Order: sequence, then structure tokens, then C-alpha cells
Amino acid sequence: MSKVTQIKHPLILHKLSLIRDKNTGSKDFRELVEEVAMLMAYEVTRDLETEEVEVETPICKTICQMLSGKKVAIVPILRAGLGMVGGMLKLIPAAKVGHIGLYRDEKTLKPVEYFCKLPQDIGEREVIVTDPMLATGGSAGDAIELLKKKGAKSIRLMCLIAAPEGIKKVTERHPDVDVYIGSLDEKLNENGYIVPGLGDAGDRLYGTK
Repeated sequence: MSKVTQIKHPLILHKLSLIRDKNTGSKDFRELVEEVAMLMAYEVTRDLETEEVEVETPICKTICQMLSGKKVAIVPILRAGLGMVGGMLKLIPAAKVGHIGLYRDEKTLKPVEYFCKLPQDIGEREVIVTDPMLATGGSAGDAIELLKKKGAKSIRLMCLIAAPEGIKKVTERHPDVDVYIGSLDEKLNENGYIVPGLGDAGDRLYGTK
């Protein structure tokens, strides 16, 4: 079954409070989202496998630990998920980046796919899907389904904030995918937005309405 992990590090909690503030402008919002993503990536990658390698220091040869096994692919759900990629690449600069384009139909609240570009070896990589908000769970669930159809076998979902409804839908639909969040919010409102939430992440990242 899926494991849902809420990362309650004080720095993440602090920065999420600033992200939620309606008075935080696009420049600061983008920087904060990137910083929180970097902090969360530390926890999301905690169980990546390592192997012993020999390294020669200026003093002598020694045995150290380096990453082994599957390489990482970061796959943001466009467009808001892009805001989290930069922070993650600071920790995992060798990761490849794919892109999945989905938008939410404002009437049906269902996701519509319009773009998909992934690394050719996606099935051999540890895939981390990024989206700042897990609201209805429709977009994330469809993105994960698309990744599986393209051959991805090991997938994790990373979101800044989530609604209980979104968590329920994704974990029921994809019980093999672990979910990492910064905050579990109260609920969705009648328009499908997270409460208290942070507004529209894409609009706030890129200064659109």
C-alpha cells in the first residue's frame, strides 16, 4: 500500500507559511517553492541505495558511499510542477527531467492531457513526480497512469500541500506510489481548491491570472 509522508521540518513549515501569504509576490514565491522542493527532496530520496567505492583523498585512499542502482528522473506536471524542479536539481544535478502537461477542466474538474516528453530509459529510473498542490488528485493520478504506460516502474509523488480528497484518490488508484507532502490541509471547497491552500500555484509562480 502507499505510504504518505508529511515532512514537518521547521524550515519547510516556515517557508510554507510565507508561500501561503497572499502578499508574497511572484519573485519570492518562486524562490520559496524552489527552496521547499530542495528541502523536501532530501527526505524523498532518503532511501536511495548506495554502494562502496574507493576514493583517493589528498591524504590516502579510503572507502566511501556513492549512489548506486536506479538513476533519478524528475517529472513535473506542467506548469506549476516546473517551479519545484530547480531546487531538486541542486541536490540531484545528474537527474533527467521529463514533462507531463495536464490541465484541469474548470467545469468538470477532470484533467486533460496535452503534452508528454520523458527520458527514453524512464523504466530504469526512480521517478519523482512534482506538483505543488494535490487537490482533487485527478491530475496526479492521470500523470502517474501515463508514466506507467510509458514504462515507469518506481514512482514517487512530491507535493507542497495536499487535500485529504486528493490523498485518498491517488493512494487508492496507485497503491504502489509513495506520496510526500509538506502539509495536509483541511479540505477542498466547492470550486475544487484546497482550503486554506495557497491559491493557484501556477498563477502565483508566473504572475498570471
